[in-house]
Amino acid sequence: MQTIMKIEIGKNIKQKDGSSAFIPNPFPPKGIFSFPPTLLAKADEARGLIGKLDGITHILPDVEFFLHMFVKKDATSSAQIEGTKATIVDAIEKDVGISVNETDADDILYYIKALNYGTKRLNDFPLSLRLIKEIHEQLMTGARATQPANPGEFRERQNWINGTSPFNALFVPPPVDEMHRALGDFENFLRDEKITLPLIHVGLVHAQFETIHPFLDGNGRTGRLIVTMLMCRRKLLERPVLFLSSYFKKNQKVYYSRLNGYHEGEIIAWLDFFLDGIIDTANESIKISKEIRELRDNDMLKIQALAKRESESGVLVLSHLFADPIVSTSVIMKWTGFTRAGAQGVVDRFIKLGILDTKEEKGTYDRTYVYSRYLNAFMK
Repeated sequence: MQTIMKIEIGKNIKQKDGSSAFIPNPFPPKGIFSFPPTLLAKADEARGLIGKLDGITHILPDVEFFLHMFVKKDATSSAQIEGTKATIVDAIEKDVGISVNETDADDILYYIKALNYGTKRLNDFPLSLRLIKEIHEQLMTGARATQPANPGEFRERQNWINGTSPFNALFVPPPVDEMHRALGDFENFLRDEKITLPLIHVGLVHAQFETIHPFLDGNGRTGRLIVTMLMCRRKLLERPVLFLSSYFKKNQKVYYSRLNGYHEGEIIAWLDFFLDGIIDTANESIKISKEIRELRDNDMLKIQALAKRESESGVLVLSHLFADPIVSTSVIMKWTGFTRAGAQGVVDRFIKLGILDTKEEKGTYDRTYVYSRYLNAFMK
């Protein structure tokens, strides 16, 4: 893509201690919305795919259960970008209470908690600095952090990215006084929904937030949560089914490179990458949605061919498996209210029907079972 002249969004200025920090210009700067036709065409393509994805989710039965897996997929990728080693399998097992190993899967569950909190809060409260602080509190309270994160509060001291001090860091965000000024501009831009095309608005919001880096820790995860929430706020999606963290994780070096380029005025290159992420992720989510719809229909037919009582309990359990595709007999007992023998009967039927596979031994009484074909759709 041909890029236009760089647009300066700020510059590094020497501080009293001899280090340099990035001081943002008033935002948005003049000329920032002079986009080449190729970028506008890409934004239009991305918007169309989001509409297609949103339409598909409207015809998905048990859509709320499916959403849990889309969220877990994003939460896992976002946490892994920040160094979390836990996988989506770890998160599912921890979520349903069958994990026996101590992992950092809690980071993933905190991300899910923060997203659920934020999207619900949007029903009666605008996306604002106040809500972003609340989301950060949900995200970071109890979470693993590289330093005291001060959950829910903007930083009161200098931070930096990639280095041992501001003197050797790759990037030094604005000092506290400049940070607050920049946050004021950021909030005004966040709320101005008529200033530019919706997806370009979302892309600029994310990059500008990461540039300001207003928290001591958790800025990357919070910034990626803002992307999803702003898409919902802008009515691009009725439900949060498009998440970019897996794309950012897959292209992590480019992701960081484009954000660093944004600081240096390479705004078009960042937006081009961001829109590619929307297109790539929308196509992937559309494919997953079609796969799980077909899988659900086929497995539902198998269950409905059973006797009435077995069919009714089977439909209930299958619906729950769309949210948590790794289970134990104890988990199914909670879902159904059955005795252990009754819950094991459901498991045995599902194994016979080819729906569940035995995963591994977890103890004397409980084994772990996995809805493999469904889980694999989210792990490609």
